[in-house]
Amino acid sequence: MGTAADTPALVPQPQSLRREPGVFELTAETRVCVQTGQEVAAQACADLLRAATGLPLPLTNDESAGNNLNLSLATDVAAEAYRLKVAPSGISLHAADAAGLYYGAQTLRQLLPGEGRSTIPCLSIEDAPRHRWRGLHLDVGRHFFSFAFLRKTLDLMALHKFNRFHWHLSEDQGWRLEIKGWPRLTEVGAWRAETPLPGDRHTLDGRPYGGFYSQEEARSLVEYARARHITIIPEIEMPGHAQAALASYPELGCLGEGYEVRCHWGISDEVFCAGNDAVFDFLESVLLEVMAIFPGEYIHVGGDECPKTRWQACPKCQARMRREGLLDEHELQSWFIRRIEGFLSRYGRRLIGWDEILEGGLAPGATVMSWRGSEGGIAAASAGQDAVMSPNTHCYLDYYQREDEASEPPAIGGYLPLERVLEFDPLAGIAPDHHPHVLGGQGNVWTEFMPTADQVEYMTWPRAAALAEALWTAPSARDFADFQQRLRGHLPRLRRLGVNYCDPFSD
Repeated sequence: MGTAADTPALVPQPQSLRREPGVFELTAETRVCVQTGQEVAAQACADLLRAATGLPLPLTNDESAGNNLNLSLATDVAAEAYRLKVAPSGISLHAADAAGLYYGAQTLRQLLPGEGRSTIPCLSIEDAPRHRWRGLHLDVGRHFFSFAFLRKTLDLMALHKFNRFHWHLSEDQGWRLEIKGWPRLTEVGAWRAETPLPGDRHTLDGRPYGGFYSQEEARSLVEYARARHITIIPEIEMPGHAQAALASYPELGCLGEGYEVRCHWGISDEVFCAGNDAVFDFLESVLLEVMAIFPGEYIHVGGDECPKTRWQACPKCQARMRREGLLDEHELQSWFIRRIEGFLSRYGRRLIGWDEILEGGLAPGATVMSWRGSEGGIAAASAGQDAVMSPNTHCYLDYYQREDEASEPPAIGGYLPLERVLEFDPLAGIAPDHHPHVLGGQGNVWTEFMPTADQVEYMTWPRAAALAEALWTAPSARDFADFQQRLRGHLPRLRRLGVNYCDPFSD
């Protein structure tokens, strides 16, 4: 990789990089040379570099001219991988697919010495991601964020080669997606009476709060993400974290009345009634609308932190347990998730949920997202089922990032420094023959204590940059001192993009 002084500030670090003499100068005469049929992919690459340099960079099929950026598809390159060669006479970028070309263009963008400058050092790169699932999550249930901020988040994800955006759309404290068949979800469920103060979770501020995204906005975001090779994973929480839905349609709860959109953080006893068939009519109807908006393979159903208090006292739930031969309420939750998994599978989709869906037995086609450490993901992979690793030990970006908590904005607790994020290995503890069942990993941004977009960015970056490297680059190729050196060159790039990051090099 060369010495620290001449190592380019690339994040994530490529698998292989060799410096070579000279530089390539992008000029007003530079063309993006592309094979017929690959114009869409080439346009996306050219757009990235146009924005960085201000140069026209028109597309052409003529390979005879010099000073070109030559893009081509190659059969000897793996999915999402690319080969990049920068020479004084031109640049060649080869990939097996449009995603690989796009990631190569992002690397070229990072090689530029600054926005509006166009000299690129000569080098050869061979690069490929270590993991298929490179995810970042955002909770919009506790606090709601603008559509413009979501687009900015996707842009930053693309810069760092993330490819999954987990959009947490429903919570006790707010339902955030328009569902046309159930209008009260946003008429009622998107709004709470007040919100805890950031520094005091027990004191409410007395101000109504809420918001939601229309289906048109959601479809627009799906397309925006797709153009950046990011798949949006929507999450509709069940059977718990459902109080906003129950405030909208009280008949779906075990009590049947008396619900309000929850104001305080924490876990609510108010969950969907597992003994009421109308609940499944509702959820299937909602999921049909969700699937019509989000074309990706996975639908996240939550499944976490579901108290059993109401089920234990509910005649309908107890009758369901007797009819189905279920031994306890944990098995009732498993039955609930299995029923939803079967519904999604009939439409060619796959259910993914937090690791509590293991309790009482895992649905056969379900994927586990392991958050309470890695144990749930290890158990799923060892049983031959897919897992995404998202342990709070390495991936919870709502934790404090400095030991001196008093110097930081209020956070939920915990401590997750930059170095520990970089140490994350989704395959740790997994037997080699089960590695194919680990799809990758994900960072989570829970927003109870993040009321503004600036605070979300402060908590997310640059820890998400370290996570991007952990998901792209093999552990043997990672070094924290080297990462810090590259990060010093990367942070000005984030500053130019208007990111309110936490500076790890400041006192």
